[in-house]
Amino acid sequence: MEFEKVPTVPTAEEILDRSFRRAAALKKEKRNKDRANEEFVRSIYSSIYDKLDDTVKKFPTLDDLPVFYREIVDILFGMDKMKKSLGALSWAASQSRTIGTMYARQMKEADDTNLLRKQATARISSVVYQVDKDLKFLNEARNVLRKLPEIRDEFTVVVAGYPNVGKSSFIKLVSSADPEVAGYAFTTKQVVVGHRYIGRERMQIIDTPGILDRPAHERNYIEHQAITAITNVADVILFIIDASESCGYPVLEQINLLEEIRRVVGDLVPVEVVVCKSDMQKMEGYSNMSTLTGEGVEEIVEILLKYRESTPNSR
Repeated sequence: MEFEKVPTVPTAEEILDRSFRRAAALKKEKRNKDRANEEFVRSIYSSIYDKLDDTVKKFPTLDDLPVFYREIVDILFGMDKMKKSLGALSWAASQSRTIGTMYARQMKEADDTNLLRKQATARISSVVYQVDKDLKFLNEARNVLRKLPEIRDEFTVVVAGYPNVGKSSFIKLVSSADPEVAGYAFTTKQVVVGHRYIGRERMQIIDTPGILDRPAHERNYIEHQAITAITNVADVILFIIDASESCGYPVLEQINLLEEIRRVVGDLVPVEVVVCKSDMQKMEGYSNMSTLTGEGVEEIVEILLKYRESTPNSR
C-alpha cells in the first residue's frame, strides 16, 4: 500500500523549529551582518518550502488510487478534505518562498536588515501556522491509512454478514489472517486480509466488519468499509448467517441484509450463503458449518475454490 511510504507529517511548530535552527547555524557562519540576515531568511523559506512540498509529494495521488482505496479514504477522512489539506500545504510552501524571496532581495539595499529579517520570519511563520490544522489532519490520516491491508489482484473471497455471526472465526480457521474474535458487535473495525495457498497460487480472503440491515445513511464508517470491499474487490461473497441468533440479531433481519447485498452486486459477483454455529442451530436449504467443532468448514472452502476455477483471471 502506497500510504505505508508516507512519513510522519510534522506540526507547524516542528517545521518552524527545524527551519530556524538550521538558519541560525548558517547565520553564525557569516561575518557580515547584512549578509548573515539575508542568508537567514533564504535558509528559512527554503527549508520550509522543501519540507511542505516534500510532504505533499510523499502522499500518493488520490485520484490514481484503486477504487477500493479511494472509497476507503473517502469514508474515513473525505477525499475532498484530503485534497483541500494537501492543497493548503502547497499554498503555504509557495507563499513562504514568495515572501522570503521578496525580503531577501530587499535586504541587498536596505539600511536595517535586522528589521526586514524579523518581518520576514514573522510573515512566514504566520503562513505556516495557518496550515497547522491541515498538517495535523494529514498526519492523523497517514497514521490510519498506512495500516490498511494490501489487497492484491488475485482471486478474492469477501466474507460478509451481521456482526458476531462467525466471520472472523471462519477466516481464522481457513487463512493466514488472525482477526480478533470476541462475542460483541463490531469487533472487526476494518477489513482484514488473509490468504490460503492452493498449490503455488493463493486465495485472498477478506474479513469485513459486520453490516446491519438499515438504510445506507444510517450506517457507520465501519459498515461502509464492508460495503466498499463487497462492491469493489470480491470475486465471490461468502455470506454467513447465524441461525441460532446468538449474535443478537433475528434471522429475518440477516436474510434481509443478504437480499440487499444480492441487489447491490447483481449478476456481477456470486453470493454463496452458509449457516454458521451449526452446533447450536442448523437451517435446511443452506450449507451449514461450525467454527467451534470444525464441522463443514473445509466443505465451504471447497465450494469457494470452485468459483476460483471459473474465474482464473479475476479482476
